[in-house]
Amino acid sequence: MTDFPSLRAVAGVAAIAMAITAAATTGSGLAQDNRAQDNRAQDNTAVATIGDLTITAADLAQAEADFRQELAQVPEERRRSVLVDVLVDMTLLAYAAEAAGLDKEPGFQRRLEFLRTRALRNLYVEKQIVGAITPDEIKAEYDRQSAEFEPLDEISARHILVASRQEAEALIAELDAGKDFAELAREKSTGPSAPKGGDLGRFARGSMVPEFEAAAFDLDAGAHSPEPVETQFGWHVIKVEEKGESRPPPLAQMEEQVRSTLVRQKFETVMTRLREQTPIEIFGAAAEAGAAAEGSGAADSKN
Repeated sequence: MTDFPSLRAVAGVAAIAMAITAAATTGSGLAQDNRAQDNRAQDNTAVATIGDLTITAADLAQAEADFRQELAQVPEERRRSVLVDVLVDMTLLAYAAEAAGLDKEPGFQRRLEFLRTRALRNLYVEKQIVGAITPDEIKAEYDRQSAEFEPLDEISARHILVASRQEAEALIAELDAGKDFAELAREKSTGPSAPKGGDLGRFARGSMVPEFEAAAFDLDAGAHSPEPVETQFGWHVIKVEEKGESRPPPLAQMEEQVRSTLVRQKFETVMTRLREQTPIEIFGAAAEAGAAAEGSGAADSKN
């Protein structure tokens, strides 16, 4: 289950541009955030006035969305007052800029057009891509990924960690005589799992140090190690509780990751269609750099 590709992993300038746009406008949880923002965007309750201008709760919601990253550094109980101050300062500075005639400068008009384009892009992605993902599509994609899931051998185990081989051998003798493993672990183990009776939970191959893993996976369910196992941490006595195979995480746990996969796929489909429908010509150094990057990407794909 993949997330958005890194820029280095995407071959070609057009694909890199697509990745940047996707990363800027999509992501886990965005649909929920947008629904909440849409509700607040209808709230015209007055928050403050600046001269004849009224700042509403809807303005506050827009500012909160735009300054989400910056607000993460502000304690939650102070965010509303900080946002009001930001809007007041922005408005006063905007009035001052208009009074100075800065809104008539060509550079401002270019910036205004860029911001308009970006806002429309974001709105389209929110409404037509992120907001278009349905629960049925999420379930179908989860089922597809689950069908491709390759299970791994897993075991559920406990262990007792001690400092010497002699201590471990004495523990094995007690276990052979019928002593309860969990009780013995709580009494004698020096490892952090001792309070839990040595319980290590369920794990697959590759999760533990090699010596421990090899000994644990060789045991049958219900058996404890007949000999002490030495690792860099000390000497272990191991008991395997259960053996089985790993399973795909449940849909509830994977829903947002699956949603992100679908958003990326839908975004790429939409962008490919729009680029194919619209004549695009790039000039100068940007065109040369793009051609070189496309060539490099094609060569890399053959290697």
